[in-house]
Amino acid sequence: MKSVFAAEDYHPPTQPWLDLLYQDEWLAVINKPAGLLSNPGRDPGLSDSVASRIKSLSPYAELVHRLDMDTSGVLLLALRKKTESALKTQFQERQTRKVYLARVWGQPPEPEGEIDLPLICDWPNRPLQKVCHQEGKPSLTRYRLLEQDQQTSLLELYPVTGRSHQLRVHLQSLGCPILGDRFYATGPALEASDRLMLHARQLTFTHPESGVEMSITAPCSFFSS
Repeated sequence: MKSVFAAEDYHPPTQPWLDLLYQDEWLAVINKPAGLLSNPGRDPGLSDSVASRIKSLSPYAELVHRLDMDTSGVLLLALRKKTESALKTQFQERQTRKVYLARVWGQPPEPEGEIDLPLICDWPNRPLQKVCHQEGKPSLTRYRLLEQDQQTSLLELYPVTGRSHQLRVHLQSLGCPILGDRFYATGPALEASDRLMLHARQLTFTHPESGVEMSITAPCSFFSS
């Protein structure tokens, strides 16, 4: 089992404190850095998080969804209670669209495809997840190859479902672990990067007040286009 990090090892980036991509009176979107928790941990040393930082925007600010600590990218926040409820409904009913980027070890079997593997929590080794065809929840990820070199590939990912660690486990199961993944990568794939090379590049949702469809994109350090 790979242990969860300890509070003394938690040193989240602080510059900028919040990387705002969009804000109005109803909601905000930030580019979350890798290394920052979405929600605080139980240990007081893990209190710094997106959830605590966004109170500087509004005392009513709440997360609408979350990203793993090691994942960077687009994160949507509600600044009013009414907005929070409406946006969470969009996520629950799969009315949002997400696009991720991942730099992985190896090459996928096809330039485009989908990974349809049911997932369940690996309880003795939690927070790890695993494929389980008997009791796992349906999980679907579509992917497209953007570029590759001799050892790695850059993939664009379209998660249809939103299971915990879905992209990480699906790509590992494809034989293409994400570089720097401390939970699922080993050997050269783990050593190739000092961070998890997974980035939430774009989120599309409907603004609860205006009814306008919005697509917010976060720049990615390991993809130039």
